[in-house]
Amino acid sequence: MSSQILVFLIDTVLGLLSLALLLRFYMQLLRASYYNPLSKFLVAITNFIVLPVRRVIPSWKGFDLSTLALAWFTQFVILAGVNILQGYEFDSSAGSTFIGFGLLALIELIRMTLYIIMIMIIVQAVLSWINPYSPLAPILDSFTRPILGVFQRRIPPIANVDLSPLFAIIVVQLLLMVVAGVQQEISVMF
Repeated sequence: MSSQILVFLIDTVLGLLSLALLLRFYMQLLRASYYNPLSKFLVAITNFIVLPVRRVIPSWKGFDLSTLALAWFTQFVILAGVNILQGYEFDSSAGSTFIGFGLLALIELIRMTLYIIMIMIIVQAVLSWINPYSPLAPILDSFTRPILGVFQRRIPPIANVDLSPLFAIIVVQLLLMVVAGVQQEISVMF
């Protein structure tokens, strides 16, 4: 019973931290406005861990590698911690187990990224009907413009209705299926 509680707490708390770090990475990568309340919130809750790591892992060509590395490491800790609490025993090949958890953490970041994209596309579509001048609109636009732009160039609006979010969500769902298959293959190997 107590191990289930610990698994839940590790998965929830560290999962939310990993999500915040990943969102911060993408907001900096896509040059989202720093003065938006969401940007300020993400910076405030992740600065305690990002600022010290930036001294060790610097940015590279506009990529905030320290934040991305922390998101990956957080996912790694979640996977390792949950597996240890559930009774996973490390055998003599600890190196291959480390590589397996590392790959699974990377796959989990890709999966989270796809869910972020899908949720932002849905929220942006709903906000465009309800309140297109919401404070979230610029952030959502900066996240979804690169993806939706690909579809908007190829699929014209039908009766002034933009169908690009629908096609983007279908592609994201297909990618999530591929990621789930890769994750299952890696899990079987390790």
